[in-house]
Amino acid sequence: MSQYIPKVDDYVKWKNHEGWVYFKCEESISIGLGTCDKGCKSSFHKKNHILLVCYSFQWHELEYVKNRRQDYSDDYTSQE
Repeated sequence: MSQYIPKVDDYVKWKNHEGWVYFKCEESISIGLGTCDKGCKSSFHKKNHILLVCYSFQWHELEYVKNRRQDYSDDYTSQE
């Protein structure tokens, strides 16, 4: 059985957490657990992202649930 390799926009479960893969590099991924308002009106970004880091040696512990790439692909093909 091959090891699951996470991709950006996959929804995963890991330990007691679940969320969307927000960023990926060779060494780790970040899993988006949620957002909260910054409360600062002068800031360019309006939300703080709550992220959890999962290192590549832990990827075998991830459970793949779904992805949202399929949802976006229909939008792109209909515009062509």
